[in-house]
Amino acid sequence: MKKTRILVIDDEPGFTRLLKLVLQRYDIHEENDAARAFETALSFRPDLILMDVIMPGIDGGNVAAKCRSDAILRNVPIIFLTAVVSPKEAGNGAKHIGGFPFLAKPVSAEALERCIEEHLAGT
Repeated sequence: MKKTRILVIDDEPGFTRLLKLVLQRYDIHEENDAARAFETALSFRPDLILMDVIMPGIDGGNVAAKCRSDAILRNVPIIFLTAVVSPKEAGNGAKHIGGFPFLAKPVSAEALERCIEEHLAGT
């Protein structure tokens, strides 16, 4: 059975490595350079993208907008992972940044997997 392909875009290599360890049931590809994120997404063809919001060079919102304007990537679910908002500040309601769902860092493995599965089910 083919593993679900997830692209993790974050400027912190330690964070992307941690997600790769935590999400072993998926085929995880890491990108730590936001300037290359769009091209990486085009070549990897993920089923879902997990992305930081604030990164050097280009922010996650700009990368997400480029993905939405591309015929190949426009329907790939994007979930932001951000430390800009704490889990306490985020609370329990629907959470979106620029129309995209987000999870506040730090996020538990269970909450992350639940969010991934929920957004994959919608595709």
